[in-house]
Amino acid sequence: MADQKEILSGLAEIVNEVAGVPVDSVQLDKAFTDDLDIDSLSMVEVVVAAEEKFGVKIPDDDVKDLRTVGDAVTYIAQAGA
Repeated sequence: MADQKEILSGLAEIVNEVAGVPVDSVQLDKAFTDDLDIDSLSMVEVVVAAEEKFGVKIPDDDVKDLRTVGDAVTYIAQAGA
């Protein structure tokens, strides 16, 4: 399974593709909506792409808890463990 650094890097690429956010801006402490301007529709795209890339399932009920990039990295790391 990918480590947190690999997950962050992969997530940064996904956010860049989906929302055009520079890869360097996607940091663990950044909030998807407030800092990266990811709206709910784009967040769904990010989640679907992350599920495919990392081979995890992120239920809709859990997506609302993924407020920051760090939350998502931790979730993916635990889901894939």
